[in-house]
Amino acid sequence: MSLKTKQFNIHEDWTVVILGFLIIAISIFIYLPLVPVFKWSNSTDLQNDVFSIENIKVLFLQFIYFLGFGITGVFLVGKSIKNFLKGFPFVYGLTVLALIIAGNTTIKGLNLEAVIFSLIIGLSVGNFFKLPEWFRASLSAEFFVKIGLVLLGTSVIFSDILKAGSLGLIQALVVVLSVWYFAFWVCKKLKVDEELALMISSAVSICGVSAAIATAGAIKGDSKKLSYVISMVLVTAIPMMIFMPIIAKYFGFQEAVTGAWLGGSIDTSGAVVASGSLVGETALKISTIVKFSQNVLLGIAAFAISVYWTYAQNKSADVVASKPTLGVIWERFPKFVIGFIGASLIFSFLISTEVRDGVKESLKNLQGIWFALAFTSIGLETNFKDLFSNNSKKPLYAFLTAQLFNVIITLIIAFLLFSK
Repeated sequence: MSLKTKQFNIHEDWTVVILGFLIIAISIFIYLPLVPVFKWSNSTDLQNDVFSIENIKVLFLQFIYFLGFGITGVFLVGKSIKNFLKGFPFVYGLTVLALIIAGNTTIKGLNLEAVIFSLIIGLSVGNFFKLPEWFRASLSAEFFVKIGLVLLGTSVIFSDILKAGSLGLIQALVVVLSVWYFAFWVCKKLKVDEELALMISSAVSICGVSAAIATAGAIKGDSKKLSYVISMVLVTAIPMMIFMPIIAKYFGFQEAVTGAWLGGSIDTSGAVVASGSLVGETALKISTIVKFSQNVLLGIAAFAISVYWTYAQNKSADVVASKPTLGVIWERFPKFVIGFIGASLIFSFLISTEVRDGVKESLKNLQGIWFALAFTSIGLETNFKDLFSNNSKKPLYAFLTAQLFNVIITLIIAFLLFSK
């Protein structure tokens, strides 16, 4: 018999906001978790650094830390604590394995993010081994994702947005709006379901993985669809990272134009930095500014998408009601977006630069691990047949078409704004 909490049953979105701010407060005032070492180049590094006694202690303390917050979350939402206690160590172990693989310097050089290995490992285990139903029921992918998104807000600093410069912000706005609407239009033309269309449009136009995750959270999207979108983002980022600098060099594009093109077209931040570095210092600087300018639109986009989705759901559920009331919008609005925006405001205006810099690395590490835990869970609960079925061809065509439009329109805007 599973142990279920009867006293509490708080909405999951409010729970993640509470836990997100609790993590931030503890990091600032009480305990700052150490960042484990995952970087290694050879077997010697692996043995002496990653598997050293000191690092294993850090990993164990980190496990207790995440387990504690996980139990608290399960308790607040009224789910089975017993099942979570039995299942989480396995999920955490697989996630650490993914982080170690991603920590290899060769892998880092290819800018393959830890979440892709979390997803692959989860898919492999979930499809080649029969997992008990209680274990699948204990998986908390959406819960992990939302906590990561609240913590992501701590890295969106308004003073940095201003430093990005007017040209970077102008390009970001034009690219995001034009590419998002084009991608959504293509998806509708190809009869891709609206839920998947929203994820694809955000992933292509804003900032890849983070945008897809935020959109899925805003509309309470299907985790299988999310894993498919993430797979497309990560797979296409690699050839774009390699070939776009080559194309720019062949045609003799100016470095500033190339940087703006790379930053606006490539979906993952790591790939943007890598491709910009291949071109030159100016290209690296401009590409980073443009990509960051797009990233800061994430919270606004999540808010707008959640309002739109609430309206669309209300309309489909009740054809008599032409508009949803404010009460309905608030009821269906994803409250974790409030946590994301609140964290951004606090770290922008209420926290000193010294304190912010002191906790930045640790919070980024925690955010990354929450995301990695989420994708391990998504992989474990996803079937290969669902992920690569024939029905997935149309979303793939829509994604590739939108990505091609993104590359072309971003290059035109980059020439208009950054060429001398």
